Amino acid sequence: MIAPRGKVERAFAGAERYEENAPVQREVARALAARIAALSLPAAPRLLEIGCGTGFLTSALLEAGLRGDWLVTDLSPAMLERCRARIGEAPGRRFAPLDGEHGDPGERGFDLIVSSLAMQWFDAAPTALERLRGWLAPGGHLVVTTLGAGTFAEWRAAHAAQRLTPGTPRFLPPETFAALPQAQVSVDEHRQPFADARAFLRAVKAIGAGTAHPDHVPLAPADLRAVMAQFEGNGSTATYEVVTIHLTSTR
Repeated sequence: MIAPRGKVERAFAGAERYEENAPVQREVARALAARIAALSLPAAPRLLEIGCGTGFLTSALLEAGLRGDWLVTDLSPAMLERCRARIGEAPGRRFAPLDGEHGDPGERGFDLIVSSLAMQWFDAAPTALERLRGWLAPGGHLVVTTLGAGTFAEWRAAHAAQRLTPGTPRFLPPETFAALPQAQVSVDEHRQPFADARAFLRAVKAIGAGTAHPDHVPLAPADLRAVMAQFEGNGSTATYEVVTIHLTSTR
């Protein structure tokens, strides 16, 4: 899909200014936590979080009053440690590095598996979701958000106006996830304004999304300046298309 595994991990490990450049990610995590808190769950659910990042969703779930036996994971050990430092150690709360797409936590029977804006980095997210669904306990829920194909539409439009192709990641359309058996899928758009094109590019890099897809050829400096001018002329705003997917156990 988008980038080799190691490049994605290194991108997030180097995203030192992630939180100050991630207002949309914070907003999405809070909305997802509210949705999860409204589910019918056991009093102390067994929870697995995939791609915890710096802990936006983890913190929001705690603030929503969710408790239980938690296994909090991330592909990036650096991000995992930031999450651990953010929310702290506690009984029933474990942290472990895990490749959510290809790894195995060595456990099954989760009442709840969650992830906020991490699965867009998977090579085959629909296949991974079905694999994760198999880890649920009977009656369990898998609830995640990911970025859809409409993300960064303004940046792509600025390239198209110059007859150029952007290197930004290619995300899957919501219809791909709606095709999963018994999937509940919803789509929301979040728009983030920027001072200019440079601010947008800095933010994209800071949140770990600056890794171009493998077949991208970098633009010549003059072409990049033209794209940046076009982006700024269109308002310097970037859209995040957020896809929420809710799957339940088939057992």
